[in-house]
Amino acid sequence: MSEPAKPSIVLVHGIWANASAFNKLILVLQEEGYEVVAARCGLETLAGDVAAVKRALRRVKGPTLLVGHSYGGAVITAAGMDNRVAGLVYLAGLAPNAAETAQSLQDKFPASDFHAHTEVSDGRWWLRPEAVPYFAGDLPERQRRLLLSTQAAPAADLFTQKVDGTAWATKPSWYVLAADDCIAHPAMQRFVAHSMGASLYETKGGHTAMLSNLDLLLAVIRDAAGAVTASRHQTANAVDQKEMYV
Repeated sequence: MSEPAKPSIVLVHGIWANASAFNKLILVLQEEGYEVVAARCGLETLAGDVAAVKRALRRVKGPTLLVGHSYGGAVITAAGMDNRVAGLVYLAGLAPNAAETAQSLQDKFPASDFHAHTEVSDGRWWLRPEAVPYFAGDLPERQRRLLLSTQAAPAADLFTQKVDGTAWATKPSWYVLAADDCIAHPAMQRFVAHSMGASLYETKGGHTAMLSNLDLLLAVIRDAAGAVTASRHQTANAVDQKEMYV
């Protein structure tokens, strides 16, 4: 029988960075033959963002890898319960358990000084200019200015919202830990990666590793895709062998 096709990939951005943060990643993955969609989260409600990811899942073929950055990790944790999802890749991602919200998970770890450089206005949570070095300290100044100008500010209460579903409890996961992260505490990242039994990779970069360490994220996605494909191949062979004896 023919080899199973590569899994599709749905990318899920976090807050402040939008789907365009994945542009370079998408171009490389497409050249390698992956079908890729970047979901666009409205950042109004967690339930709405989970629904947006499920719509994106309906736009691609077959088993899919969900890749979530930061808050996007909380989104894929719930959206990953969809039976089209074969695995989860977290990039400095939040991964609350069934009893937690994104905020209650983070509250277990030291808060960053970063929060003093943000503000809530018009019901939205905004980065002030002095917050950007915390958020994207390993990016060139030009990219930092662009990020500030294009920030996707979330609803102020987004992190306290909850949606049922903990996909990492039943599906394979991979985790990219950003050791110099000033937003998602590295100890939190290590804790959730251990809790989910994820294959763990580590970078010395900051929070926006999809921009500063593209090669590592590509390597992790390739590893995850290879594992998903191998698992499907083993399942298909087992079915074939079973049918031989029926």
